[in-house]
Amino acid sequence: MARILTGIQSSGVPHLGNLLGAIVPAIKLSNQPDNTSLFFIADLHSITSIVNPNVLRYNTYATAAAWLSFGFDTGKNIFYRQSDIPEVTELMWYLNCSTPYPMLKNAHSFKDKSSQIHNVNAGLFTYPVLMAADILLYNADFVPVGKDQKQHLEMTRDIAKTFNSKYGNLLKEPTPIINEKFKLIPGTDGKKMSKSYNNSINIFLPKKELRKQIMSIKTDSKSIESPKDPDNCNVFKIYELISPKTDSIKMRKDYINGNYGYGEAKAELFNLIINKYSNERKLFNQLMNDKILIENQLKSGAKKARKIAQNLLKKIRIKIGY
Repeated sequence: MARILTGIQSSGVPHLGNLLGAIVPAIKLSNQPDNTSLFFIADLHSITSIVNPNVLRYNTYATAAAWLSFGFDTGKNIFYRQSDIPEVTELMWYLNCSTPYPMLKNAHSFKDKSSQIHNVNAGLFTYPVLMAADILLYNADFVPVGKDQKQHLEMTRDIAKTFNSKYGNLLKEPTPIINEKFKLIPGTDGKKMSKSYNNSINIFLPKKELRKQIMSIKTDSKSIESPKDPDNCNVFKIYELISPKTDSIKMRKDYINGNYGYGEAKAELFNLIINKYSNERKLFNQLMNDKILIENQLKSGAKKARKIAQNLLKKIRIKIGY
């Protein structure tokens, strides 16, 4: 039986890119009978950038509600909040003491983020080690990740090798699962969809606000009558990812034939999202209006996760000398 682990930062309400690239594929994997999944909300990672406690709590509940609204089975699998597992920070320290400084300094994510913000904190620098602890603590076999996180998985494997060379074969080296189809999901400006770029689509918004986001997708200035290139249009790229194949084929023809405006395409995308995710939108709002239900799920999952974590840490402490 394979053990699958994945986490998502509580940096905001999960957007369409998060859903397609991480949450939906991970839930599909978890539904396979031979798999056991551990899914967690990475709220410790989030405080590298979020300092408002109310925002952090809201984001954590919203992230949990998104997972649950898309059908994650908490009876079969384990769903928890990272900060409820104190063992993860203990393991992080042990791993820190085995992680070479140049490895962290050369991490792509650190270089990118440190060039964009004024105050670079140590948490941002050691982010890959905490990520490694998140994974290695549970001896995960597979970790679904986006292409941009592939280096972190490679670092996790390297950290595990270094640690094992010192203390014995205690940590399992995980294998990444990369969903190539959803590796780059465009935002409203054509860049990778990201909260930090302010270009994301939040499918859980009220209809009026969601429509405004869809209508803000950037396009070229071609007239309604002109033929258009669907492969260079952000509206079509997003539509194609979530629509039935027959519908995307029809829209492609409409683009090529002309007499079809970007406003019409955006309206079709809006209607598709509203109809496709109607149940998920409803359940999300129900959960956000009764956060005790979310809290109970997270606490129950944390108990299960801690049993696994404590068992491994007991072995590690003995090997280290405690």
